[in-house]
Order: sequence, then C-alpha cells, then structure tokens
Amino acid sequence: MSADDSSTGDDATGALFGGEDVPARGKAYEVLARKYRPRRFEDLIGQEAMVRTLSNAFETGRIAHGFMLTGVRGVGKTTTARLLARALNYEPKADAKGKKGKASGPSIHLDPPGEHCDAIMASRHPDVLELDAASRTGVADMRDLLDSARYGPVSARYKVYIIDEVHMLSNASFNALLKTLEEPPPHLKFIFATTEIRKVPVTVLSRCQRFDLKRLDTAELAAHLGNVARNEGANVSEEALALIARAAEGSVRDGLSLLDQGIVQTTDGEEVSGAAVRQMLGLGDRARLLDAVEKAVSGDAKGALAEVREQVAGGADPAVILKDILDIAADISVAQATGDDWTPAGPADWANRTKALAQRLTPAQA
Repeated sequence: MSADDSSTGDDATGALFGGEDVPARGKAYEVLARKYRPRRFEDLIGQEAMVRTLSNAFETGRIAHGFMLTGVRGVGKTTTARLLARALNYEPKADAKGKKGKASGPSIHLDPPGEHCDAIMASRHPDVLELDAASRTGVADMRDLLDSARYGPVSARYKVYIIDEVHMLSNASFNALLKTLEEPPPHLKFIFATTEIRKVPVTVLSRCQRFDLKRLDTAELAAHLGNVARNEGANVSEEALALIARAAEGSVRDGLSLLDQGIVQTTDGEEVSGAAVRQMLGLGDRARLLDAVEKAVSGDAKGALAEVREQVAGGADPAVILKDILDIAADISVAQATGDDWTPAGPADWANRTKALAQRLTPAQA
C-alpha cells in the first residue's frame, strides 16, 4: 500500500484515496502497492482503533514522545510512521499571495497537504530521518544518531526519527537509546516499527505508546481490492478477489501486489477469473474442495481423495490444498458459532454450501 505524495493523475483515484492523483500516461508505471499508499489517516484500512486513539491524543495535546508500531508485513506500519511525522509537523501551505495559514500545532487532519507533507512522504525531509535498523544495528550508529538529536529541527516543528525493524538493533544499541528515549529534548520524537515485538526489550516498550496494527479480514480486504480494480478499469471477478484476499493473509500490500500480478495476466477488457488466479497461485478450486469435503462427510472417502488428486494433477500445490481444506473446516466452525451473521468473502455459493455443512455436522465433527 504505497505511493508518494508527489504523484499526479486522474480524479477517480483522488476521490477514492484522499485527493491525490495518479501518474499520467507516458510516465513510468507505478505498482498498485505504491500508487494506493494512504495519504491521510482516514485512508488507513482496518486500523480504526489506532486512528481514533491518535485523533484523541492530538486533539487533547497528549502526544507521546515515542511511538511503537507493530504488526505483520504489509499492514501499514511505515505508512503510519510517515503520516505521524506529517501530523507532528503539519503546517498549512502558503496561499497564492505567499501568506501562510495559521499553524496552531500538530494536527491529525492532513487534507490539504501541508508545507512539509510532500517531502516527508517522499523520505527527503531534513528533519525526518528514516533508519533501517536491519542494516544499521551497531552501537556506533546509534550514538551518531543520538548526537545529532541534540540539535533542533531545520525547518519543521519537530525532528522525527523513524526506525524500521527496530527489533534488529543490538542490545548495546538499545541500551544507548534508553536515556534519550526516556527524557528526549522537547524537539525530538521517535517512531519505531517492528514485525517482531517480542524481540524489543521491555525497557524500550515501556517508554513508548504502542499500537498493534491488525491484519485485515478477508472480506474487508477483498472489498478494498475490488475498489482498486474498478478504479484501475480492470475487470476482476468476485471469486478472483476473494482468492487474492485469502492468499494475502491480511496484508494489504501483498493483496495489491497479487492483484497487480493478476491484472497483467489478461489483455485489455478480459476478466481476471478465479481460474486464472488459482493457476497463478497454485491454488485448488474452492468449489471442488467443497465437493471433496461434502463427499468425506457423506462417507465417500474414495471420492474425496479422487477430487484432491485431480487438483494436484492439475498443478495445485498439495500444501495449499491442505491449508484450504483446513480453512473450510474453520469456516464451518465459524458458521456454526455465528449462524446467519457469517458473511465470508467470495461467491454466495461458497457461503451457502459451507452453512449447509455446518448444519449437517456437530461442532466436534467439524
């Protein structure tokens, strides 16, 4: 889910994702995962709890000096870090006469983009430093960073350090960081991002405000991918969107990358079908896997195995088929627990057949 604030393009994308534009024809192609990176907190998908907490903090002036963002790959940690840096340093742009609007302080409302927004989202602002902890793990790097922290910002309100994959820092680096993190100068803010929160020392965690970015559920991600596909003018079937969303496992970036891959497999105007996505990802046919499960439930083990063998012979990955069957079993359990409230992603036939299986089986059998 990424794109720079400086992108330009059509009104459709602007209406859908915070007023930003899409690159004009003739420019280098921009992958969907960059093109649709959120430019406002309102555009972050599935992170409503975090956005609500941050909104309250900014409105009341109770802004922490350190933030810890954690979650699986592709859920928006780096994007959120840049949005936070923008919010901390938000200042209205000058008007046509060169007169700047009044900046009352940090603001979580980033529309229209402010004075520093474009440079921060493009990772080229002198007061917002992004550091990859995976490649700069040593204590010497951390000491250099902390030495520069003593000096105030060049043009923005705050100097902001964004440290990605912070769990990769050495113990000595973490120890060197502690004192400054506990009592930072008033002009300094830290934003950390990690996929391995358990590897971050508790002494660091206790000095930060922590936000856990959640995976998107399959239905929510499929709906988002459908919006993107329509905005791109691509014809993608409901089944294909559901398969891509399941394969992405809650990661927006992975979902957009797979959607990009699916779209380029077709010619202009041709539908991206479920069969095309299954072939692309080595997936089994969900409808036929439901056939196999129904046969197994009816006592036809031989017929169920024959269905699975045919799919493997057709190129499906056996490990993926096993996972899909386990997903069906999980869906049956969810359908038994929630009844008619259960609304999975994908064609209605999948849900109807799964609900029918849920009614035939006891919870223990499922």
